[in-house]
Amino acid sequence: MSESNDKVKEEQSTDEEQSVENTEEPSQYQDYEADELRDMLVARDEEVEQLERELAEAKDSHLRKAAELENYRKRVQRERSQVFETAKAKAIEDFLEVNDDLQRTLAAAEDLDVNETFLDGVMLVANKFKEVLDKHDVERIDEEGVPFDVDLHDAMMRQKPTDDSIESDIVLNVVESGYRMGDRTIRHAKVIVSE
Repeated sequence: MSESNDKVKEEQSTDEEQSVENTEEPSQYQDYEADELRDMLVARDEEVEQLERELAEAKDSHLRKAAELENYRKRVQRERSQVFETAKAKAIEDFLEVNDDLQRTLAAAEDLDVNETFLDGVMLVANKFKEVLDKHDVERIDEEGVPFDVDLHDAMMRQKPTDDSIESDIVLNVVESGYRMGDRTIRHAKVIVSE
């Protein structure tokens, strides 16, 4: 019985070998020798490496251009904002003298006998000016007794203080008020500074 089992096994293995041979297609590389196949593999590996380098360069270039475009957008937005703020400051600056004149008129009216209705009208206009300035975050620079600051003040002259306790470079008197809008000084206050 063991002979018949061996014979059956041999027939099965022969059938399997024949079926494997029948399913194998002739290789396109069977006509090449081993050295030629190695050279082809090396060339293919070099080509794959070259394509991977080109892909990495293309990705890097794409990322750089995307970052460049984003930076350009941000720069344009900043420039637009700066142009808008500059134009707004310039427009407000043109009206500051009118506001100063209104304030001087109100100060002079306190010492004179002026018609109340007229004074109320001037006060109404002055208040509207103040509301517009407040709306645009414009602050008046008119403090006395503060240290001189070149970002806020424009020194018209230096003067010896009447009080010896006042240090040097202190604003003694504001000749003309200045104005700030946010962090930006629209007009420097013209001041007299202690020696």
